[in-house]
Amino acid sequence: MSNTLQTPRINIDLKKIAHNALKIKALYQDKGIEVMGVVKGVCASPAIAQTLINSGITHLADSKIVNLRKMKEAGVEATFILLRTPSFSQVEDVITYADISFNTEISVIRKLSEEAISRNQKQKIMLMIEMGDLREGIMPEDLATFIPEVLSLSGIELIGMGTNYACFGGVIPTEAKMQEFSALVAHTQQTFSLQFSLVSGGNSANFWWISNTDNPGLVNNIRIGESILLGRETIHRQKIPDLYTDAFTFTSEIIELKTKPSYPNGEMSQNAFGETPIFKDIGRIRRAILSVGRQDILVDELMPIEAIEILGASSDHIVLDVKQEILAVGDEVSFFLNYGALLMAMTSPYVYKNYLVN
Repeated sequence: MSNTLQTPRINIDLKKIAHNALKIKALYQDKGIEVMGVVKGVCASPAIAQTLINSGITHLADSKIVNLRKMKEAGVEATFILLRTPSFSQVEDVITYADISFNTEISVIRKLSEEAISRNQKQKIMLMIEMGDLREGIMPEDLATFIPEVLSLSGIELIGMGTNYACFGGVIPTEAKMQEFSALVAHTQQTFSLQFSLVSGGNSANFWWISNTDNPGLVNNIRIGESILLGRETIHRQKIPDLYTDAFTFTSEIIELKTKPSYPNGEMSQNAFGETPIFKDIGRIRRAILSVGRQDILVDELMPIEAIEILGASSDHIVLDVKQEILAVGDEVSFFLNYGALLMAMTSPYVYKNYLVN
């Protein structure tokens, strides 16, 4: 089909996102857990953020201050959370745009306190705890000295603890891991006479845990991005029942379509990205070139909807074997996206965002 909209583009079905958000919220709410909507995968799109709010999700989280600012300036009304521990250079903006920030470094928390005091405010913080995935987090054995100093800072209000799974080390939030985290929270509250309002126990990797556990412990919050956006859990990347996996599709346009050899002709070396490509000689094939490349999209995480094959990509071209598909120059080719491709497409200024609202 010939194109009628700008390409390359990402097509965004807000009704499907809303459906997924409602289903995920109900799933966790049945176990007494609220969902925090993570919007970093869609570059904090105000339209998607508002869709989550309309679906009953009141807390929105992103790892970039500029994205919290974008949502606030767009008029999105929510509790905004900075997911990544702040840098020194961001302290002023954290106080301005983040209602809550996740923290792991006492030196940063001191600066947050100083800035908050200068404005006659308090910054609400959560402490992220290392439970084995080896991304961000305070080691549990360091809490005994860490928390007293946090509590001594008059510009800080410690409202909770959180942890992370399956992002860096791939560690699974098993029942044992989750109970260990709850026990640590309970011990911390008892030791320091605290009552946390927010105990955030993970992310989209927690689907299997929440589906099977009879005891969520003290966890009352889960941070969900991919499961809402792409309808999948992130341990095995399996589809979650009754959720849409095609709320986003990626579309580009054919700018060349020719029959060419499948194997390069000449002495070969590295490609433009310093890689040594491998080719199979299968004779002459119908090769299409799309008007998009690695500058715009994570090509390896695109999945063709039609019976075609991605052969490779340069910075601004994707090369396809279109096999037996009936296509012509000017026709569009569409793909499903994995999370990495979604993240890059939504961030790229070269990819047009096409919102479907009907």
